[in-house]
Formats: sequence, structure tokens, C-alpha cells
Amino acid sequence: MKQQGFTLIELMITVAVVAILATVAYASYTAYVQRAHRSEAKAALLQDAAILERNFTTANRYDQDSSGNATSGLLITQAPASGTQVYQVQANIGQQSFTLTAVPMGSMANDECGSFTLNNVGTQGVVNGTATAAECWGK
Repeated sequence: MKQQGFTLIELMITVAVVAILATVAYASYTAYVQRAHRSEAKAALLQDAAILERNFTTANRYDQDSSGNATSGLLITQAPASGTQVYQVQANIGQQSFTLTAVPMGSMANDECGSFTLNNVGTQGVVNGTATAAECWGK
């Protein structure tokens, strides 16, 4: 009578193949989530810059609106806008210039891009990252 089933070697090979596939899938998923978080941070900076530029067209300054109210209260302060914060958006606003910075937090704290920056002349940069500004803003 012939017995049917799997040998221990066959089972171990199957488990090893599944483990390798799971490792590759997890790494791809993690990279995808990081790219999505970076995109949200860059979008928040661009939205804040647009708010400040619109204000500048009416008030001829970045730090106050035409009524004399501070513009900092109008800005997005975290990315994503709702849910778990992974970037804190900071604004250094002067009368004729501004610099916006998205500082990574939590799961993004050790991201290769570090902090994203954007200023009033449109210069995009990164601070404390191992990757270049072109690589990070282009991703």
C-alpha cells in the first residue's frame, strides 16, 4: 500500500519559499507607504505655499492678511491632514519671505529624505536626509 502526503523536506522548502515571497512583498509595501507619506508632506507644503502666495497678492506681505491677522493660522500643520501624523509642518514666515518645513515623525522619523523644505521663491530642498533634494522631491 502506497502512503500519500508530503515529506518533511517538501514542507520545509514550501515554507522557505513562502517566507522569501513574504519578505519581498513586505519590503515593497513599506516602500510604497513611505512614498505615499512623502507625497502627502510635499502636497501640504505646496498647499501652504499657495495660501501664502494668494495672501501676498492682496496684502503685499506673507505674515499678515490685509486685515492685519497672522496668516499662520490658515496653514496646514500636519501631514496627512487627518489620521496618524507622520510629518509636522513648520512655517517660518516673514514680511517678504517664508520657509516651510515638513519634519518627519513616527514611522517616517528615519526616512532617507529627512525634512522637506520649500521657500517663497520655490526652492525645494531636504534637510538631515541622506538622499538629495532632486531624488526626494522627484519621488
